[in-house]
Amino acid sequence: MKTKPNVIIIYADDLGYGDLSCYGAEDIHTPNIDRLAEEGIRFQNAYSTSAVCTPARYSLMTGQYPFRNPDTFILPGNAKCIIDPDTMTLPRVFRQAGYRTGVVGKWHLGLGDGNIDWNGEISRTPNDVGFDESFIFPGTADRVPCVYVRNRRVEGLDEADPIEVSYEAECPFDDIDTYEKNPEKLRMLSSNGHNMSVINGVGRIGYMRGGKAALWRDEDLAEDFLKESLRFIDSSEDTPFFLLYTVHQPHVPRVPNERFAGATGLGPRGDVIAELDWCVGELVSHLEKKGILEDTLILFSSDNGPVLDDGYADQAVEKNGAHRPAGPLRGGKYSKFDGGARIPFLAYWKGTIRPQVSDALLSQCDLASSFASMLGVPVKDGDLPDSENHLDAFLGRSMEGRRELMYESESKAKVLRRGKWEYLEPSAGPAVEPHTNIELGNSPEAQLYNLMYDIGEKENVADRYPEVAKDMADRIAEILKSSQTR
Repeated sequence: MKTKPNVIIIYADDLGYGDLSCYGAEDIHTPNIDRLAEEGIRFQNAYSTSAVCTPARYSLMTGQYPFRNPDTFILPGNAKCIIDPDTMTLPRVFRQAGYRTGVVGKWHLGLGDGNIDWNGEISRTPNDVGFDESFIFPGTADRVPCVYVRNRRVEGLDEADPIEVSYEAECPFDDIDTYEKNPEKLRMLSSNGHNMSVINGVGRIGYMRGGKAALWRDEDLAEDFLKESLRFIDSSEDTPFFLLYTVHQPHVPRVPNERFAGATGLGPRGDVIAELDWCVGELVSHLEKKGILEDTLILFSSDNGPVLDDGYADQAVEKNGAHRPAGPLRGGKYSKFDGGARIPFLAYWKGTIRPQVSDALLSQCDLASSFASMLGVPVKDGDLPDSENHLDAFLGRSMEGRRELMYESESKAKVLRRGKWEYLEPSAGPAVEPHTNIELGNSPEAQLYNLMYDIGEKENVADRYPEVAKDMADRIAEILKSSQTR
């Protein structure tokens, strides 16, 4: 086994456990991603640490449960960077081992110190937390500013047209297109929110003025991020590289490139998943042509579970048909149920990893310690506090993973998975989110499910096994008081 392979993590956005044909989808075909599963490892019990994006991404980067940082909520596009510059991070593990590191795609972990100068050099970018190169958009595709940031500057900005960004409730700019003032500019209607600035015919969250030359086009996001990823790979000829390729699909707004419009029968949501699959195929093909596929470990996963209507009237619900984005799991994005954080996870390393299906219990926050082990990077006490070393499980050399793991819903309610048991702590709030129609799992009662027999979490057995429920509730309390769990 090569001790210093190139490593690529492809990190999808809101892709569910049932959204890929290798996980049982019948109405969406993902042959390129399926290849990773068929020739690598398909994990059936892999989790992110949160049912929403920013907290999950924070854990991937830092090896910490999100509760350790009070700023791990869904961030606006002008938020400060929530990773402390002195924190040990996943890319820093690779840098300490002599790797060249890069991130391309969605960031959504904040920039600067809370007062971002979009027209000059931006402080506290991905380059300050372990990446040698970065090409990102700051927040999400539905949040302003709709621009790329390369390393420390907005890409393609005309100095004569400076960018201004506001997340105030009322628009402070009189001379921009807005959802209320310029409905004739819209090509996609809102179903909830997304009614502030109109950019590229799409309503966004937040207001933005200026920067017209720097605006990206939604249809080009996939290809732009792919091209930048391939450029980073090509510029790393003599050095092993780590690439975090954080694709934006299938997060809203779902605007596929014209080549993929109508590619599936599921509307734009299905089409952007087909587009994502194409991106994966192009990436793998590029590695093959360069002759470095056997020297490259590829991991594929998602930040959290799926959602259909997430604020745009894009017919995701109407055209979904019999497709089950979360597969057999209950809930989805935002939820305490397994559909919120149990995600697709694949590992592919041609010639090294043996094709298999793994039931090992794993958390995305384990990647940092696992790679530290592989590369001989020492982890100091206090660093990567919740990241366990499960390198053998990630590489398919063992079916033994974690004894337990914890994740949280959007509302920060905690869930503990231990073996066959999953415990959902009592929480306030609606049982069903009214806009997304997703079951959130909120209940004043404790919930306990035996996932060995009840993967869909239909039968709450907390009353039948009170000692198990109490022990798991006590363990959550213990974790929340701890400084580390590894």
